[in-house]
Amino acid sequence: MVPTPSAALAIRSEGTTTLHVSFALEKPLWTDDDFEQMGWHDVPIHAIAFRPELFELWLDVDYIFRWEHPTGEASHFHFWIAPSTLVFHNVYNVKFDIESLDGNLSLQRIARSQPGLARNAQFLEKQTEHSWQLECREGEIAFRSSGYSQFTRRPPVLTANQKLTLEERGKISFDTDFIHRLA
Repeated sequence: MVPTPSAALAIRSEGTTTLHVSFALEKPLWTDDDFEQMGWHDVPIHAIAFRPELFELWLDVDYIFRWEHPTGEASHFHFWIAPSTLVFHNVYNVKFDIESLDGNLSLQRIARSQPGLARNAQFLEKQTEHSWQLECREGEIAFRSSGYSQFTRRPPVLTANQKLTLEERGKISFDTDFIHRLA
């Protein structure tokens, strides 16, 4: 069993307003079984990798676990963010339609549709696959896949930005190990 932090507390001063909030990470590993309770609005993609020998598509993202509404005199949201590795399994028919003028890539939502019998189902644990659309501000990534696993690499931190710096997130990574990050 992977330990999870019971809660995190942040105190940020914003003008004359002090923000006192806590966040408990429910679990470090999320899958397509959790799809209905997850959202990827404004989630930046830092890197993309293919693992063709495993039929996998990997994304290095800053997952926004929760948006904190402004309180008191504050006028801006704060965000509980953690660097995460999003891995889609049994991927094929990958299509990219992306145009980024500034080098950024940010998810707006992930949609799934057209469930069907998974290609090579006899060799897979999951028998169903879907069409997946990763809708970005800069375009779309589409493919067929049997599902995903999203690995939270560090406990979420509270920040005024929707994106962590490379130093805050521990550089570009496709790590799937959370246990060593709990210190």
